[in-house]
Amino acid sequence: MLDGVRYLDFPLQHHIHHELKDFTLKLKFKCEFCILFKETVMNTLPEDFPGKQWVCTACGYNMIGEMPDVCPFCGAYHDKFVTWEEGETAYRVTPKTVADQVTQLLSVPRLGLEHAAYRVDTTAGAVWIDSPSAFNRDLESVTDIYFTHKDFLGASNQYRALWNARVHLHQADAIHPLAAAFPVDDRFSGDFQENGIEAFHIGGHSPGWTAYFFGNVLFACDYAFPPGPRMRLNPFGPRNATRKCGARLLELVANRKPSVVCGYNYVADGAEWHRDFENALKR
Repeated sequence: MLDGVRYLDFPLQHHIHHELKDFTLKLKFKCEFCILFKETVMNTLPEDFPGKQWVCTACGYNMIGEMPDVCPFCGAYHDKFVTWEEGETAYRVTPKTVADQVTQLLSVPRLGLEHAAYRVDTTAGAVWIDSPSAFNRDLESVTDIYFTHKDFLGASNQYRALWNARVHLHQADAIHPLAAAFPVDDRFSGDFQENGIEAFHIGGHSPGWTAYFFGNVLFACDYAFPPGPRMRLNPFGPRNATRKCGARLLELVANRKPSVVCGYNYVADGAEWHRDFENALKR
């Protein structure tokens, strides 16, 4: 088969060659510009970004400032720590849709006993319930981060600095030593509604433990686990207070009848979780 370009008149052949060369150069420039732009955006962090931070690979707790000898959350030795930069490279916060407008965020590979965080795309904007333990600057931004309690602060201080997001934590937990180094914009008390989210102060497992609802989705965090007939109340905290305060959570579930319950590392059917939680309170 004859080469169509080779047998064209020379002026036309020269014109086509010139146009192809020009197009190739423009395409190459455009691609290089896009790559450079992406790298510039990805590598640009605010001047006040918290750059000295350690992550415990045993539990996911973030330690701000100088590296301690042991993790203040789980007690692991510092040989289990990585810098936040190493954590960003090694652990990718991966989204998984679990309900309408709700996405679960967990690291791949798992960052020790890391808890899940949840992104909620409300009509008022995107928010998080709790924060991932690993910092990934390429995650989609949110305007607010609402916390169930002090144990799941994750890398919230870094995301706050990156996106200028507002951090919400109950005042009773904000004064705890584990939360002392983390900036909190809203030290709320009691119940409230905001950004399509409904918050209910429960207490028990921690003084400021708060449950959240978004429509028919309940964010129950680590108040009880695992899902199923073996469910137990969280043993890491005041046992009597956890049981007593859990009665209000049970009442909310009975009245609201959520179809989905988002836990600290699981997602469960609402009716089944209701049954299992009621049994856990009786044990």
